[in-house]
Amino acid sequence: MSGAREEGEKLVAQGGHAAQYSVVQGREIRPRGGTRGAWYGLREVDGHIKQVQVLKEGVRKMLVSPIDNNFSSKLNFIDTVQRLGVSYHFEQEIEEALLQIYNVSTKNNDIITCDDDLHQVALLFRLLRQNGYRVSSSVFYKFKDQSEKFNERVATDIQGMLSLYEAAELRFHGEQILEEAHNFTSIQLNKFVISQFNPSFAAKVKHSLFRSLRKRLPRLDAVNYMAFYQEDLIHDENLLTFAKLDFNMLQEIHKKEVHDLSRWWTQELNVSTKLPFTRDRIVECYFWILGVYFEPRYYTARRLTAKTIAICSIIDDMYDAYGTIDELELFTNAIQRWDICCLVDLPEYMKLCYRAIMNVLEEIENETTKQGKPYCIKYAKKEMERLVKAQLAEARWCHCNHIPTTEEYMQVRKISSAYSLLITTSFFGMEDTTEEVLMWATSDPIIVTASTVICRLLDDIVGDEFEQQRKHVASSIQCYMKQHKTSRECAVEELHKMVENAWKDINDACLAPTQRIVNYARVIDELYKDEDNYTDAGGILKDHIEALLVNKMISKLKA
Repeated sequence: MSGAREEGEKLVAQGGHAAQYSVVQGREIRPRGGTRGAWYGLREVDGHIKQVQVLKEGVRKMLVSPIDNNFSSKLNFIDTVQRLGVSYHFEQEIEEALLQIYNVSTKNNDIITCDDDLHQVALLFRLLRQNGYRVSSSVFYKFKDQSEKFNERVATDIQGMLSLYEAAELRFHGEQILEEAHNFTSIQLNKFVISQFNPSFAAKVKHSLFRSLRKRLPRLDAVNYMAFYQEDLIHDENLLTFAKLDFNMLQEIHKKEVHDLSRWWTQELNVSTKLPFTRDRIVECYFWILGVYFEPRYYTARRLTAKTIAICSIIDDMYDAYGTIDELELFTNAIQRWDICCLVDLPEYMKLCYRAIMNVLEEIENETTKQGKPYCIKYAKKEMERLVKAQLAEARWCHCNHIPTTEEYMQVRKISSAYSLLITTSFFGMEDTTEEVLMWATSDPIIVTASTVICRLLDDIVGDEFEQQRKHVASSIQCYMKQHKTSRECAVEELHKMVENAWKDINDACLAPTQRIVNYARVIDELYKDEDNYTDAGGILKDHIEALLVNKMISKLKA
């Protein structure tokens, strides 16, 4: 490793911002074909490729092996492959295996297995439901006693409790059995954590209670799961080695992408000098999109969407904290017109921002036109127009000290969160995106609305007290307090309920093609669960960036 690379990685560990990371040297990495699950252009590790391919083939053979009526081992293997972050290599094999399991284990979407092993039943339910099968939760009634409560006997099965807890996180609205299961398992698992009867497993349980599998970023979960999995006495060493080497290979690709993105931010835009009012968070923006899709084939999608996130961050800071109301009116009108001649009316800092937006949109248009999708650009512009109009509405509220109703607030702030724009943009670099998909994504479908609700409310809950120290638009907390004449504590409690309801909306609406929207909601949970880790980008977010972009996985495979 070069000295520049080492220095760059140290700087990422210290903060993760673009100015720090820009010294990292990257190799030229070009797509080597377009097949699913390929490693792209990793010349430094070509010596391992053949050995890794052998390991990969071993995993594939396990996935396609015949399925009999006792499919528990296949379920556990699929779960492990997914949790280790390598399932993108085997999407078709996993889909076919789960379809076979679904066919033999269900009838009219009711699970008909006779298995009384709570862990296996809950795992079967979770894997099928999270992969798009709308299986019924009625199977869990058999774990209740005559008093219609969960049998205390199953409470001693901590593995079963954990699996049921994770399954209950995929509950729909009105699924009373899973509401009861979630409450029951939460109580039992918290008791187990306190007892410290098994410290290693207690750490795993505590990890799930803090953030369930449903709400975790797949890439980060892979890092954490490798640590848990390698402590399992019966773990598959070949599978673990394959996962670690695959992680390292992808990390090389991601480092190169961060390097290119940071160069655009620091050299082409020169944000820290020319737009000093905005947050310098380009590596954090890349982390954001890495949470949505990390797979090699989405290189173009990551680049386009990461730049869009960065531009949205500039826009947010400009409308929220820097521009005057008159300047913001001019800028909003300029965005509606999409005419470079509008620059003459804008102050210098807005000219820079406007040019940056136009350049990113031009890049989007060029890339999507090459893909045979020239229609993408009109959806990008439409969502950008909606974004700045919503941002202007907020600025007017702030200027007039207006506190809207919660409903009025959410109508505007869901759009100003930029999540509708980002979700739309994230489809541009995906091979199966059609205009019908974009029409659907921009029509405010339930799953997109739910993701934007989670984004808006979690941001408000953790950032409200800090934001209100300066002149700032009222948050959902202030709106709720005024409208319902209640305390801050009650308002926050109700907003958390709205977040949980939004997750149920996502569960109810989620099918496989919408997985990236689920990932957007997961990113928000990671960034805003307890504090604003985007604005104050130190601590846990620094650790996450270091885990994904700096630290290599150590495997037992020799070169």
